[in-house]
Amino acid sequence: MANRQGKRRFGSIRELPSGRFQVRYLGPDGKMRSAGTTYPTKREAERQLSLLEAKLVTGDWTDPQRAKVKLSEYAAKWIKERPELRARTVEIYAGLLRRHIAPYLGNLPLGKIDTATVREWRAALIDAGVGASEVAKAYRLLRAVLMTATDDMIIARNPCRIKGAGEEKPDERPVLTVAQVFKLAEMMPEHLRALVLLATFASLRWGEVVALRRMDLDVNAGTVTVRQAQVELDTGELVIGPPKSRAGLRTVALPQAIIPELRQHLGNLTDPEPEALIFTGKRGGVLRRANFRRASKWGEAVAKLGVPDLHFHDLRHTGNTFAAESGATLRDLMERMGHDSVRAALIYQHRTAGGNRAIARAMDDKINKADQDDDDGAAGALAIVG
Repeated sequence: MANRQGKRRFGSIRELPSGRFQVRYLGPDGKMRSAGTTYPTKREAERQLSLLEAKLVTGDWTDPQRAKVKLSEYAAKWIKERPELRARTVEIYAGLLRRHIAPYLGNLPLGKIDTATVREWRAALIDAGVGASEVAKAYRLLRAVLMTATDDMIIARNPCRIKGAGEEKPDERPVLTVAQVFKLAEMMPEHLRALVLLATFASLRWGEVVALRRMDLDVNAGTVTVRQAQVELDTGELVIGPPKSRAGLRTVALPQAIIPELRQHLGNLTDPEPEALIFTGKRGGVLRRANFRRASKWGEAVAKLGVPDLHFHDLRHTGNTFAAESGATLRDLMERMGHDSVRAALIYQHRTAGGNRAIARAMDDKINKADQDDDDGAAGALAIVG
């Protein structure tokens, strides 16, 4: 719009030798910009300039040049520019980008991706037989990348607007009984029995339990402290770092029923140095998942147990369920599980009461009751304490 002196308050319009009109204006970054195209009449150029001014005022302006950047390039940069991501998370994101996003959307400019395009992409993944959980993960990654593009004023709004597309609805995982937990522990080689018990009754992740050192387990106080976690990359590289989240740094109270087995393990199978790993391979090396499965004959053991589809992570799931059944509060569950979000704790919570030590006492009661009810002693010799 022109002022009284005939000069525009915003931008400029000039007629080119071709007779068409070019719009130029100062962007919010202080750089002189053009509209990206020319207009056959001055009136149309003025209309476009007014529209650009309105977008700048309302915050809806986007950078027309950066909108031409292809999604693959921008997403790869997005991952690289997040140094706070764990090595395994970087690997997972790169894999999702490589397998599910780049082949379909990678060559599209950011400004050309709309909600219809995202919907077609998601449908194509499903039609190709990609699992529901994997599709949800890929969608969440794409949504996060494009949200940053929105914040960077490259696109006007995030096109990932499909309700429920980022939600995972995993199949219900098995929960062991107390007797089954102890029976499974009895099936393990001697150096792995305590690992099964600790992972279950302390609700530990694989990476947390195999990274524990002697100094982390206080059998006198009946606690285990999680300070670090082991991550195994697809390349085979082992990375020791902080737990999955800040809440993962925690101290968990243990039921007294498993203390004798833990004490025996420390005395017979763990080196005396405070920094010594509690759980190692048969020859004292770092325990890897593949080595654990071979040494434990996991597939054979869980089949005998009657739960052939049991994963190691289901031990944590079982422990979380036991904790929730104790009547723990939502905050107590979050702290014990090492979650900083209430979502996972809500899945397990049934009623409120008690605290961390109350959870451990409730587990003791559950273990002892199971032993009393089990006439054939299925819970094994590890179950009872006086």
